[in-house]
Amino acid sequence: MTIAPSPHALRIAVIGGGENCEHEISLASADSVAAALSGIGHEVVPLTIDPHGGWLDGDGTPIGLAAAVDVLCGCDVVVPVVHGPRGEDGTLAALCDLAGVAFVGSGIRPGALAMDKWATKLVAQALGITTAASVVLTTSTASTYRFRGPVVVKPIAAGSSHGVRLVDSEAELAPALAAAFAFDDRVLVEEVQHGREIDVAVLGMNDGGRHVSPLLEIVADGLFDHDAKYGGHADFRVPAEVSLSERNALVAAALAMYDALGCAGVARIDFFLTESGPVLNEVNTMPGFTAHSQVPQMFAADGLTYTALLDTLVQDAAAAGARRPTTAVSEGRVPSR
Repeated sequence: MTIAPSPHALRIAVIGGGENCEHEISLASADSVAAALSGIGHEVVPLTIDPHGGWLDGDGTPIGLAAAVDVLCGCDVVVPVVHGPRGEDGTLAALCDLAGVAFVGSGIRPGALAMDKWATKLVAQALGITTAASVVLTTSTASTYRFRGPVVVKPIAAGSSHGVRLVDSEAELAPALAAAFAFDDRVLVEEVQHGREIDVAVLGMNDGGRHVSPLLEIVADGLFDHDAKYGGHADFRVPAEVSLSERNALVAAALAMYDALGCAGVARIDFFLTESGPVLNEVNTMPGFTAHSQVPQMFAADGLTYTALLDTLVQDAAAAGARRPTTAVSEGRVPSR
C-alpha cells in the first residue's frame, strides 16, 4: 500500500478512557496512539474520560466538560480513542461536531448504527449480506425465549466481548442472559456459526479512496471472548489463507457495509467464513489501536507501519476539516415551512 501523508506537524487532542466497560482497553489504545504521534513530531494533548464520565487533563487533573471543549477547540484535530458506548457510538463525534473540530474516524450516524448490533444486521440484510439468525430480548421478553440449540448471547451495544457467552445447554441460558443484561438493556441471541473468523479493515480517505488491508484470521479454541482477546495469547494470522473468490466476497461485503453505514477513517468488519460464504458478525468503527491490535497488524502486513497509519488518519482528518454540512440556513436562506 502506498500512502504518502504530509509531514506537517499538528496539535492533536487524543481522548482515552470512557464511561463504559471498555475503559481500560481505551486507555491502552489512547496511550499507544499518543506516544506514536508524539514520536513523529506532533504536539499531542492527552485528555481522559474517567469511569464516571469526568474529564481529566494530561496530568490527571479534573477539568470538566467545558474546559475540555476549550482544549479540543485549540487543536487541529481530535483522535477520540474511546471504544464502546459513550464514545465509539457517535457520542464523541457529536461533541466534536458541535464544537466545530475536525476529528478522526466515523461520524455520529455510523458510530451509532455500528455500535447497535441489531441495527447493523438490518443494514447488512438490506444489502443482501448474510447474518446469523437471531432474536432480540429485553428483560420483559427474555422469559418468552425457548432454547432450541447452541446460541451465542451478547449485549446489543457493548464491545470487547464483554457479556458474551456461548450457551450449549438450557441450564446455561439464564446466567448468560444475566451477564449480557449487566451491560445493556437489550440482548441478542444468535445461532452459532461454524466457520473461520476473518476480519477485514477498511481505511477510507477524504478524497473517496478506499484501502483494504490484508485479511486477518483469528484462530481460537472455542469462543473468541474477552479473555482470549486480551489475555496475551490471541492467535492472529495475517494474511489469512483464503481463496481469491473468498477474499473477493469478504472484501465486497466489507466495503458495502463501510459505505452503507457511512464510515470514515478506519473500520474493522468482522465475518465468519462458512461453507456457504461470508456471514457478517459486527462492524467496529473504533477498533483496538495499540501497535499489537488487529487493525495495525493488518495494515503493517501491507507495508503501512503503525505510525504511518496514524499519521495518515490525522493528516487526512485535519485536511477535511470540521464536518459541518452546508444547509439552507448556513447559506443565509430560511427554509420554507
